Amino acid sequence: MHSSTLPAQNLGRRAHLRYGHGVIEFGLTGGIGSGKSTVAELLAARGAVLIDADAIVREVQAAGSPVLVLMAEALGAGIVLPDGTLDRAEVARIVFSDPAKLASLNAIVHPAVIDEMTRRRTVHNDTDATVLLDIPLLVESGYENLGAVIVVDIDPELAVSRLVQHRGFSADDVRARMKRQASREDRLARADFVIQNGGDLAALESRVDECWAWMCGQPRPEPGGPVVPIRSRGAN
Repeated sequence: MHSSTLPAQNLGRRAHLRYGHGVIEFGLTGGIGSGKSTVAELLAARGAVLIDADAIVREVQAAGSPVLVLMAEALGAGIVLPDGTLDRAEVARIVFSDPAKLASLNAIVHPAVIDEMTRRRTVHNDTDATVLLDIPLLVESGYENLGAVIVVDIDPELAVSRLVQHRGFSADDVRARMKRQASREDRLARADFVIQNGGDLAALESRVDECWAWMCGQPRPEPGGPVVPIRSRGAN
């Protein structure tokens, strides 16, 4: 792990994807309120090719999509709004306390997301792109076949404070969501590089600059071979 404040446990791990002419990939993750999306935008501005798993989820769940049809069969027609779009709040309510329903949902959504991510990654197969895979539930879903992993880290209570102040969440809601995510310790255990986000935007920009320099300095894999699909437990 590369961090100025946390122990270096995983420095020996590097991106090992077996494809492309110098293409290198990095996974990006972080808990709710960590500022991960801001970090993704900042790294994209520095030259990373961003593939956003959350955006892909919304696309594959669009009105009339095969994924939405399967979700309605598994969770009930009540998850579809009158205009044909997905009622995400209703889905969250259903799966919140029902592990079996959550497993069914993941079994439907994860393979579709992985297929679309693989398609987008393939576009860069013959380039020297630095690809950033923004995967919020990277740790929770057990994604494998990733290159190096970047974790955006923040003190949980600071995350609660920011979400309450700036996004209108209740503190209880934030803490309940945190309990459903991987622990801070589990995320950090997967990290090759940690971006601490406990300060202001200027401090974050500086740390992102360090991260980008680190990314650019990683050894790139040799050309050749297919794109390796990113697997997850939910897709098995």
